[in-house]
Amino acid sequence: MKELELKYGCNPNQKPARIYMKEGELPIRILNGRPGYINLLDAFNSWQLVKELKEATGLPSAASFKHVSPAGAAVYVPLDDVMKQIYFTDGMELSPIATAYVRARGSDRMSSYGDFVALSDVCDASCARYLSREVSDGVIAPGYTPEALEILQKKKKGNYVVIEMDEAYQPAAQETKDVYGITFEQGRNDIKITEELLTEIPTANKNMTDEAKRDLIVALITLKYTQSNSVCYVKDGQAIGIGAGQQSRVHCARLAGNKADNWYLRQHEKVLNLPFKEDVRRADRDNAIDVYISDDYEDVLADGVWEATFTSKPEPFTREEKKAWLATMTNVALGSDAFFPFGDNIERAHKSGVTYVAQSGGSIRDDNVIETCDRYNMVMAFTHVRLFHH
Repeated sequence: MKELELKYGCNPNQKPARIYMKEGELPIRILNGRPGYINLLDAFNSWQLVKELKEATGLPSAASFKHVSPAGAAVYVPLDDVMKQIYFTDGMELSPIATAYVRARGSDRMSSYGDFVALSDVCDASCARYLSREVSDGVIAPGYTPEALEILQKKKKGNYVVIEMDEAYQPAAQETKDVYGITFEQGRNDIKITEELLTEIPTANKNMTDEAKRDLIVALITLKYTQSNSVCYVKDGQAIGIGAGQQSRVHCARLAGNKADNWYLRQHEKVLNLPFKEDVRRADRDNAIDVYISDDYEDVLADGVWEATFTSKPEPFTREEKKAWLATMTNVALGSDAFFPFGDNIERAHKSGVTYVAQSGGSIRDDNVIETCDRYNMVMAFTHVRLFHH
């Protein structure tokens, strides 16, 4: 297949629309459904991300994409009991690739609602069963077991998009795109992100664990396919906060840090023990939890909204309790797609338990950033690599 006609482009008025190869065949097979323009943008960007994660770590990898940026990304690390509870997977048997996607979706479950999924490994029945119960638009993977494909073909009344990617495909060295009738051309960003990028450590603390190196690699590869400016917080092999497309880097750090904080607050015993009614859907639970851990939750609950969700009104989750719990979050890794121009980014990162940092370096205020890291005994690597993505 050399080209694929699409229903429309980004919006219904943008017709005609298609994808095509200037040379050779398309490296995909559509096994089910009819992908749209944005589906395919998400599919091809997310596939690159998980392919590189697998190559860099050797671990099954997954990503959850929305509007051409990852809502979450992760490599396989087994789930403990708390993670199983906050990801609603108690009692489920999860394969390594299924676990990787559960973690990726768990980074920001609200943003992952209606996502496009990418898997580095063959989608098995375990992963397909998990996908079948979550709201998403489609999946791209190097293959599917017969049982997995049968499960996925029933999703969304038979319209779930299932794409098989040719693992051997290699894109051209030069890439082009048109903007306002003008063609842009550049070399493809084929830089490899490995531990070698983490060897220059200008901070006083130079003790970087193997787990920290893994997490920083996850952060940097995730940033490579995130709309810039961007920063990414990672813990235990999964993104826990991604800030994308902000004009100010400190706003990225705040946005991603707030998401990381929400991820950790979900693990507090008050959240774990919320008295949900049995028939409340997972998406509604996610929304209710997001409200409960917000600063204005008492005003919302006072309106009687809780009666539709909980068997009884939840106990207040005070700012003091949240602050005390967040103070216990440690060993978080933070990556940035370019240099931090001010120490304020590090100050914000410290509030979310960051111990390890990777950034390009090269700011005229590098000394101030290093000094701020030293104040909190952080380990920071200068990668000398910028990862802008547009």
